Amino acid sequence: MRHGEFHHPRLVRVYDAECPWARDDDWFLALVDETPAVRVLDLGCGTGRLALGVAAAGHTVTGVDPAGPSLAAARARPGADRVTWIEGTSAALPGRSFDVAVMTSHVAQFFVDDAEWARTLADLARALVPGGRLAFDSRDPADRRWERWNPVDSRRLITLPDGDVVRAWTEVTAVAGGVVGYTHHYLFADGEELLSSATLRFRTEEELRVSLRAAGFTVERVSGGWGGEPVGRGDGEFLVVARRTSTPGTDDLGVGAACLP
Repeated sequence: MRHGEFHHPRLVRVYDAECPWARDDDWFLALVDETPAVRVLDLGCGTGRLALGVAAAGHTVTGVDPAGPSLAAARARPGADRVTWIEGTSAALPGRSFDVAVMTSHVAQFFVDDAEWARTLADLARALVPGGRLAFDSRDPADRRWERWNPVDSRRLITLPDGDVVRAWTEVTAVAGGVVGYTHHYLFADGEELLSSATLRFRTEEELRVSLRAAGFTVERVSGGWGGEPVGRGDGEFLVVARRTSTPGTDDLGVGAACLP
Protein backbone atom coordinates (compact mmCIF):
# COMPACT_ATOMS: atom_id res chain seq x y z
CA MET A 1 0.00 0.00 0.00
CA ARG A 2 1.22 3.51 -0.81
CA HIS A 3 1.54 5.71 2.30
CA GLY A 4 -0.05 3.05 4.48
CA GLU A 5 0.83 4.83 7.73
CA PHE A 6 -1.68 7.52 6.80
CA HIS A 7 -4.38 5.49 5.03
CA HIS A 8 -4.59 2.08 6.75
CA PRO A 9 -6.32 2.33 10.16
CA ARG A 10 -4.05 -0.30 11.72
CA LEU A 11 -0.91 1.44 10.51
CA VAL A 12 -2.21 4.84 11.61
CA ARG A 13 -2.12 3.50 15.18
CA VAL A 14 1.45 2.30 14.63
CA TYR A 15 2.47 5.68 13.26
CA ASP A 16 1.08 7.44 16.33
CA ALA A 17 2.91 5.07 18.66
CA GLU A 18 6.19 5.42 16.79
CA CYS A 19 6.06 9.19 16.40
CA PRO A 20 5.30 10.92 19.73
CA TRP A 21 6.01 14.58 20.45
CA ALA A 22 9.72 15.25 19.91
CA ARG A 23 12.29 18.00 19.44
CA ASP A 24 11.08 18.78 15.92
CA ASP A 25 7.65 19.61 17.37
CA ASP A 26 9.36 21.82 19.98
CA TRP A 27 11.14 23.66 17.17
CA PHE A 28 7.97 24.33 15.16
CA LEU A 29 5.98 25.34 18.25
CA ALA A 30 8.71 27.76 19.33
CA LEU A 31 8.70 29.35 15.88
CA VAL A 32 4.91 29.79 15.93
CA ASP A 33 5.08 31.14 19.48
CA GLU A 34 7.33 34.00 18.36
CA THR A 35 4.06 35.87 17.68
CA PRO A 36 1.15 35.46 20.12
CA ALA A 37 -2.26 34.17 18.97
CA VAL A 38 -1.59 33.79 15.25
CA ARG A 39 -3.61 31.90 12.65
CA VAL A 40 -1.66 28.75 11.81
CA LEU A 41 -1.96 26.32 8.92
CA ASP A 42 -0.57 22.81 9.42
CA LEU A 43 -0.41 21.36 5.90
CA GLY A 44 -0.03 17.58 5.97
CA CYS A 45 -1.14 17.53 9.60
CA GLY A 46 -1.51 13.75 9.73
CA THR A 47 -2.99 12.59 13.03
CA GLY A 48 -2.75 16.08 14.47
CA ARG A 49 0.10 15.87 16.99
CA LEU A 50 1.56 19.31 16.25
CA ALA A 51 -1.74 20.96 15.33
CA LEU A 52 -3.18 20.11 18.74
CA GLY A 53 -0.05 21.29 20.52
CA VAL A 54 -0.11 24.61 18.70
CA ALA A 55 -3.82 25.05 19.44
CA ALA A 56 -3.21 24.31 23.13
CA ALA A 57 -0.64 27.11 23.11
CA GLY A 58 -3.36 29.61 22.22
CA HIS A 59 -3.20 29.84 18.45
CA THR A 60 -5.99 29.41 15.90
CA VAL A 61 -5.13 26.28 13.95
CA THR A 62 -6.32 24.66 10.73
CA GLY A 63 -5.05 21.16 9.94
CA VAL A 64 -5.19 19.99 6.32
CA ASP A 65 -4.44 16.47 5.11
CA PRO A 66 -5.63 14.29 2.19
CA ALA A 67 -5.68 11.08 4.28
CA GLY A 68 -9.10 10.47 5.80
CA PRO A 69 -8.01 7.79 8.31
CA SER A 70 -5.30 10.09 9.69
CA LEU A 71 -7.79 12.92 10.10
CA ALA A 72 -10.24 10.54 11.79
CA ALA A 73 -7.55 9.76 14.34
CA ALA A 74 -6.85 13.48 14.77
CA ARG A 75 -10.52 14.26 15.35
CA ALA A 76 -10.67 11.58 18.05
CA ARG A 77 -7.86 13.10 20.12
CA PRO A 78 -8.53 15.15 23.26
CA GLY A 79 -8.79 18.82 22.38
CA ALA A 80 -9.57 18.15 18.71
CA ASP A 81 -12.45 20.63 18.80
CA ARG A 82 -9.88 23.43 19.07
CA VAL A 83 -8.67 22.74 15.52
CA THR A 84 -10.43 23.14 12.18
CA TRP A 85 -9.78 19.94 10.20
CA ILE A 86 -9.94 19.86 6.41
CA GLU A 87 -9.58 16.73 4.30
CA GLY A 88 -7.84 17.85 1.14
CA THR A 89 -4.69 19.29 -0.37
CA SER A 90 -3.20 22.77 -0.61
CA ALA A 91 -5.63 23.50 -3.45
CA ALA A 92 -8.41 23.74 -0.84
CA LEU A 93 -6.73 26.54 1.12
CA PRO A 94 -8.56 29.87 1.44
CA GLY A 95 -6.70 32.98 0.35
CA ARG A 96 -4.90 35.31 2.77
CA SER A 97 -6.18 33.46 5.81
CA PHE A 98 -3.03 32.47 7.74
CA ASP A 99 -0.14 34.22 9.45
CA VAL A 100 2.05 31.11 9.67
CA ALA A 101 2.10 27.88 7.65
CA VAL A 102 4.06 24.79 8.64
CA MET A 103 4.84 21.48 6.97
CA THR A 104 6.39 19.03 9.41
CA SER A 105 7.73 15.47 9.45
CA HIS A 106 9.37 15.99 6.04
CA VAL A 107 6.01 16.45 4.30
CA ALA A 108 7.82 18.68 1.78
CA GLN A 109 9.71 15.65 0.48
CA PHE A 110 6.53 13.84 -0.54
CA PHE A 111 6.10 16.37 -3.38
CA VAL A 112 8.41 14.51 -5.74
CA ASP A 113 7.42 16.20 -8.98
CA ASP A 114 8.74 19.74 -9.41
CA ALA A 115 5.45 20.97 -10.87
CA GLU A 116 3.49 19.60 -7.90
CA TRP A 117 5.96 21.20 -5.48
CA ALA A 118 5.66 24.53 -7.30
CA ARG A 119 1.84 24.36 -7.16
CA THR A 120 1.96 23.61 -3.44
CA LEU A 121 4.24 26.57 -2.73
CA ALA A 122 2.02 28.82 -4.86
CA ASP A 123 -1.04 27.66 -2.89
CA LEU A 124 0.77 28.38 0.38
CA ALA A 125 1.76 31.86 -0.83
CA ARG A 126 -1.87 32.50 -1.73
CA ALA A 127 -3.09 31.25 1.66
CA LEU A 128 -0.68 33.40 3.69
CA VAL A 129 -1.16 37.08 4.40
CA PRO A 130 1.54 39.39 3.02
CA GLY A 131 4.51 38.96 5.32
CA GLY A 132 3.25 35.60 6.55
CA ARG A 133 5.83 32.93 7.34
CA LEU A 134 6.32 29.40 6.03
CA ALA A 135 8.43 26.83 7.89
CA PHE A 136 9.23 23.26 6.90
CA ASP A 137 11.85 20.54 7.23
CA SER A 138 13.53 18.60 4.45
CA ARG A 139 16.48 16.22 4.69
CA ASP A 140 19.84 17.33 3.35
CA PRO A 141 20.77 14.97 0.48
CA ALA A 142 24.45 15.35 1.41
CA ASP A 143 23.70 13.43 4.62
CA ARG A 144 22.57 10.42 2.52
CA ARG A 145 20.05 9.38 5.16
CA TRP A 146 18.61 6.67 2.93
CA GLU A 147 21.78 4.62 3.32
CA ARG A 148 20.63 3.87 6.89
CA TRP A 149 17.25 2.63 5.70
CA ASN A 150 18.05 -1.04 5.44
CA PRO A 151 16.60 -4.16 7.10
CA VAL A 152 19.46 -4.31 9.63
CA ASP A 153 20.01 -0.72 10.76
CA SER A 154 16.32 0.21 10.61
CA ARG A 155 14.98 -2.76 12.58
CA ARG A 156 12.90 -1.57 15.53
CA LEU A 157 10.16 -2.56 17.99
CA ILE A 158 7.07 -0.37 18.35
CA THR A 159 4.88 -0.78 21.43
CA LEU A 160 1.22 0.06 20.89
CA PRO A 161 -1.01 1.55 23.63
CA ASP A 162 -2.58 -1.88 24.27
CA GLY A 163 0.86 -3.39 24.91
CA ASP A 164 1.18 -5.27 21.61
CA VAL A 165 4.59 -5.02 19.98
CA VAL A 166 5.05 -4.45 16.25
CA ARG A 167 8.32 -5.41 14.58
CA ALA A 168 9.29 -2.96 11.84
CA TRP A 169 12.08 -2.42 9.36
CA THR A 170 12.70 -0.42 6.19
CA GLU A 171 14.30 -1.19 2.85
CA VAL A 172 15.23 1.20 0.05
CA THR A 173 13.86 0.10 -3.32
CA ALA A 174 15.24 2.76 -5.67
CA VAL A 175 17.63 5.72 -5.69
CA ALA A 176 17.92 8.03 -8.69
CA GLY A 177 18.60 11.75 -9.05
CA GLY A 178 17.58 12.79 -5.57
CA VAL A 179 14.48 10.56 -5.60
CA VAL A 180 14.40 7.67 -3.13
CA GLY A 181 11.81 4.92 -3.00
CA TYR A 182 11.40 2.75 0.08
CA THR A 183 9.12 0.24 1.78
CA HIS A 184 8.32 -0.05 5.49
CA HIS A 185 7.53 -3.56 6.80
CA TYR A 186 5.29 -4.00 9.85
CA LEU A 187 4.89 -7.42 11.47
CA PHE A 188 2.11 -7.57 14.06
CA ALA A 189 1.88 -9.86 17.08
CA ASP A 190 -0.97 -11.80 15.43
CA GLY A 191 1.26 -12.60 12.45
CA GLU A 192 -0.15 -10.08 9.97
CA GLU A 193 2.46 -8.24 7.94
CA LEU A 194 1.59 -4.93 6.29
CA LEU A 195 3.77 -3.04 3.83
CA SER A 196 3.82 0.69 3.20
CA SER A 197 5.73 2.16 0.27
CA ALA A 198 6.57 5.75 -0.58
CA THR A 199 8.88 7.95 -2.61
CA LEU A 200 10.71 11.02 -1.34
CA ARG A 201 12.51 13.84 -3.12
CA PHE A 202 15.79 15.01 -1.55
CA ARG A 203 16.14 18.58 -2.87
CA THR A 204 19.34 20.53 -2.38
CA GLU A 205 19.36 23.78 -0.45
CA GLU A 206 19.72 25.71 -3.70
CA GLU A 207 16.76 23.87 -5.25
CA LEU A 208 14.63 24.78 -2.24
CA ARG A 209 15.71 28.41 -2.33
CA VAL A 210 15.04 28.76 -6.05
CA SER A 211 11.58 27.19 -5.77
CA LEU A 212 10.65 29.44 -2.86
CA ARG A 213 11.75 32.59 -4.69
CA ALA A 214 9.73 31.55 -7.72
CA ALA A 215 6.62 31.21 -5.53
CA GLY A 216 6.99 34.67 -3.98
CA PHE A 217 8.87 33.86 -0.78
CA THR A 218 12.01 35.36 0.70
CA VAL A 219 14.12 32.87 2.63
CA GLU A 220 14.89 34.13 6.14
CA ARG A 221 17.12 31.28 7.21
CA VAL A 222 18.06 27.67 6.61
CA SER A 223 19.67 25.71 9.43
CA GLY A 224 21.01 22.19 9.56
CA GLY A 225 19.74 20.98 12.92
CA TRP A 226 17.06 21.39 15.56
CA GLY A 227 19.53 23.30 17.76
CA GLY A 228 20.10 25.95 15.08
CA GLU A 229 23.34 24.43 13.76
CA PRO A 230 24.62 25.51 10.34
CA VAL A 231 23.81 23.37 7.33
CA GLY A 232 26.13 20.37 7.24
CA ARG A 233 26.87 20.48 10.96
CA GLY A 234 23.58 19.53 12.54
CA ASP A 235 21.12 16.70 12.13
CA GLY A 236 21.27 16.27 8.37
CA GLU A 237 18.27 18.56 7.95
CA PHE A 238 17.26 21.69 6.12
CA LEU A 239 15.05 23.67 8.51
CA VAL A 240 13.63 26.39 6.30
CA VAL A 241 11.92 29.60 7.37
CA ALA A 242 10.64 31.88 4.60
CA ARG A 243 8.39 34.92 4.37
CA ARG A 244 5.66 35.54 1.83
CA THR A 245 6.70 38.73 0.09
CA SER A 246 4.73 38.83 -3.15
CA THR A 247 2.76 36.93 -5.73
CA PRO A 248 5.19 35.80 -8.42
CA GLY A 249 5.49 38.53 -11.01
CA THR A 250 3.59 41.13 -8.99
CA ASP A 251 3.84 43.06 -5.77
CA ASP A 252 0.99 43.09 -3.23
CA LEU A 253 -0.65 46.02 -5.00
CA GLY A 254 -1.03 43.95 -8.16
CA VAL A 255 1.58 45.93 -10.08
CA GLY A 256 4.18 44.11 -12.17
CA ALA A 257 7.33 43.67 -10.12
CA ALA A 258 10.96 43.45 -11.09
CA CYS A 259 12.59 40.04 -11.42
CA LEU A 260 13.22 38.38 -8.06
CA PRO A 261 16.89 38.34 -7.04
